[in-house]
Amino acid sequence: MPTVRSFTVLPALPGPLQDLELIAKNMFWTWNPEFVELFKRIDSNLWATCGHNPVRLLGSVSQMKLDALAENQGFLGQLQRATEKLKAYLERPTWYEAVCSKSKDPMIAYFSAEFGVHECLPIYAGGLGILAGDHLKSASDLGIPLVGVGLLYQKGYFRQYLNIDGWQQEIYVENDYYNMPIELVRKESGRPLTVSVEYPGRCVIAQIWCVPVGKVKLYLLDTNVQANAPIDRMITSSLYGGDRELRIRQEIMLGIGGLKALSVMGIKPTVCHMNEGHAAFMALERIRELRSVHNMTFDEAVEATRAGNVFTIHTPVKAGLDEFRVELMDKYFGHYFPKLGINRNRFLSLGRILPDDDDEPFKMPVLALRLSSSANGVSELHGEVSRGIWGSLWPGVPQGEIPIHSITNGIHIKSWLSDEIDSLYERYFGPSWADDAMDKKLWENLEQIPDEEFWRIHQRCKEQLVVFTRNRLKAQMQRRGTYHTELNHAEEVLDPEALTIGFARRFAGYKRGNLLLKNPGRLTKLITDNDRPIQFIFAGKAHPKDSEGKDIIRQIVQYASQHNVRRRIVFLEDYDIDIARFLVRGVDVWLNNPRRPMEASGTSGMKAAMNGVLNMSTSDGWWCEGYTPDGGWVIGAGENYEDMGYQDIVESQAIYDMLENEVIPLYYTRSADNLPRPWIRRMKNSIKWIAPRFNTHRMLADYTRRFYNPAAAKWRYLTAEACTRARAFSTWKAGIRRAWSELTVKDVVMEVHNGDGENNELNPRQPELKVGTHLTIKALVKLGQTDPNNVSVELYHGPVDTWENIKIGSAERMDYERASEEDGEHWFVGSIPCRKTGQYGVAVRILPKHEDLANPYELGLIHWEVKS
Repeated sequence: MPTVRSFTVLPALPGPLQDLELIAKNMFWTWNPEFVELFKRIDSNLWATCGHNPVRLLGSVSQMKLDALAENQGFLGQLQRATEKLKAYLERPTWYEAVCSKSKDPMIAYFSAEFGVHECLPIYAGGLGILAGDHLKSASDLGIPLVGVGLLYQKGYFRQYLNIDGWQQEIYVENDYYNMPIELVRKESGRPLTVSVEYPGRCVIAQIWCVPVGKVKLYLLDTNVQANAPIDRMITSSLYGGDRELRIRQEIMLGIGGLKALSVMGIKPTVCHMNEGHAAFMALERIRELRSVHNMTFDEAVEATRAGNVFTIHTPVKAGLDEFRVELMDKYFGHYFPKLGINRNRFLSLGRILPDDDDEPFKMPVLALRLSSSANGVSELHGEVSRGIWGSLWPGVPQGEIPIHSITNGIHIKSWLSDEIDSLYERYFGPSWADDAMDKKLWENLEQIPDEEFWRIHQRCKEQLVVFTRNRLKAQMQRRGTYHTELNHAEEVLDPEALTIGFARRFAGYKRGNLLLKNPGRLTKLITDNDRPIQFIFAGKAHPKDSEGKDIIRQIVQYASQHNVRRRIVFLEDYDIDIARFLVRGVDVWLNNPRRPMEASGTSGMKAAMNGVLNMSTSDGWWCEGYTPDGGWVIGAGENYEDMGYQDIVESQAIYDMLENEVIPLYYTRSADNLPRPWIRRMKNSIKWIAPRFNTHRMLADYTRRFYNPAAAKWRYLTAEACTRARAFSTWKAGIRRAWSELTVKDVVMEVHNGDGENNELNPRQPELKVGTHLTIKALVKLGQTDPNNVSVELYHGPVDTWENIKIGSAERMDYERASEEDGEHWFVGSIPCRKTGQYGVAVRILPKHEDLANPYELGLIHWEVKS
């Protein structure tokens, strides 16, 4: 092969246009419509051809055009206003400074396998990446000190097209980094800054790219450098491609390489947030670094590391959970775990539910849960489901107390709102309305907007969607070699006046994209009703290895090809952020029918709702919190079924019934001025409820208050003075573990306090109490040599079921009363008020207690009273 010396050619922008490069390379433009208009003004056709990529646009436009723009005073004025807006944004006071001013400069590192900031940076596959992109944007808007860490994929995720039979095909398109809004991080010498990560028998080099997202920086690692062997250059080749061995190599680079990259750039995170388990190896590298710098034991380093780690779980679906065979772990970490100061069994146990099960694979979510101080699901229901899935990591702990919390997802409103509605809100809410998106009072201003104006803007968005869909469909048909006469069909699909329903998401079995097809005759009757027509737009990709998902797409496409419905049902290929924007802004109803409780959250419905689109969904994910009777529709009543086939029949019938009896009649109920005023009322109700609650500003505020700031404070506390407190905490834990087998609840005495100052011992054969009395409980606890201050003796109480199990309990800490006559035994006392009638139960338990515990269950130690 010949020697090739590469070089980069940059656009030659005239002096007056230099600020175009500044604007193009900060993704702030992606959520500011006036910036997009600036790029369109350069050349609107070229802007579309360049995939809405401003860097490629500036490199493709003719020099003659640039010179002419440099003398165009109108354009220069628009450029100046955009530049001033960006600079003012970067320098303005922030929510974080105002609300968290007492926090000592934390730095949050947010690790994610994918980031969906914009379609011109195609390193995302779906909802996980879109959420990560919105996370960065809101962190920027709120001024939260955060950096993103990910991988820069040479081919990103696959591009989708369908063959003539409707079967999904995949192609991979290489990204041209030098024509993307990213820049290499360089040393002072000008050479790229790199990081070295140890793999079996060699070191792999990665260079670091930077993407400014407003005030926040996103750093992406790239192994496609000449110093690496071909197999290692492929580590960052594609997202979710290849086999399990490629996946483990990628996740080593993301977690270990990502933390090393921050270190070589002088960024020292106090908090590391793992967005799903892909980056969990990062926690191991934090432990290794602490051991190396401070000469700590593994257990000592774990205490400091855990304090500064946050983990967000995203999927309850087994196929979405990363795990690796023991053989792969041995191959890639046989050289690594000795650096942690532990043996192979201890290392493998970090990723296993059953530490001693040699056949259990190494699970990344388990590793992340074991090494994080805070963990959360992404909706209230998902938190509950996650506690059920992972509860065995905390044996003996009631499911409701499993330390996995909920922070419901949101969306970055400005990124998904139509330009027309954005302008409408500016007129009625004020120019800085987006800064107050969390304020419920702001959204009451919707009542000031006349129905006529609100509906007119919605119809305009729908018209834009129809035009966009026709153009995309025509391009799809041309690619398949459709006859010229058939192309006229693309010009006739969809009616801007018809009720339009959108369904767009990843195609997986549990999402049931074909649920509407369970009764095709009934569906066809609805679609072909000329008096009250409805129409559907579908879009979405199936994972390349998901044959079930691909077959669902094929079913929809084949149904849509039937002559009597082909004008009113469309499948758009290659679903991406651009298609999503048009859909969530232009449809009337957003349909979502996952099989409960398989949807962790979902955010597409939130995006649609912000634009006045009404949601119709099963009671799953975020919709359990987002649904209100006057703002959308819920399919079913939240039932869980054992027979999935039966569930599909019941819920498909529910959809047909709802369309026929509620949705369609409501949409076509018009006042004298031809406005669907009841529908518009429901649109406004939906926005007022959803907008302030389901946005990423609220989500980031929750993460900051509940997780980031406490974790940063605990990290600083435990790592101060050469990690003295972390060492002491580790020593305390070791002592508690050694002594724990000696602890037991020896006796429990229950007394009734009637309010007359007297306590009467409760008759165990007939334990009946009156409402208004108090049940006083004394527990004799054997602690041996353990200090009573190191344990929490608690009453766990609540209603019981027929098996005498406490269903939904709460805990009350008992007070220390006195030492017993027997050495090492102590009495504790507590009471429970009897407020309601019914059958109740109470149990006594012992837990470790220390001010540095993130939660009482951190050690996995708990003693319950056991009847002999």
